[in-house]
Amino acid sequence: MDAFTAGLLQRIKTTESDLSRARDEGDDFLVEVEQAELDDLRRLAAEHGVEVGATSV
Repeated sequence: MDAFTAGLLQRIKTTESDLSRARDEGDDFLVEVEQAELDDLRRLAAEHGVEVGATSV
């Protein structure tokens, strides 16, 4: 796995965790921010052929 792929997958994992935490805390604004970031990361992964797999969020 190259550095780009590893970094992207790590950012997705971190963002999923942050999104889950924001939901648990009831922070609607942060949920929107984290969801937008996650959507962008998933789009970037798809554009570069990086398979993300099933998510927990």
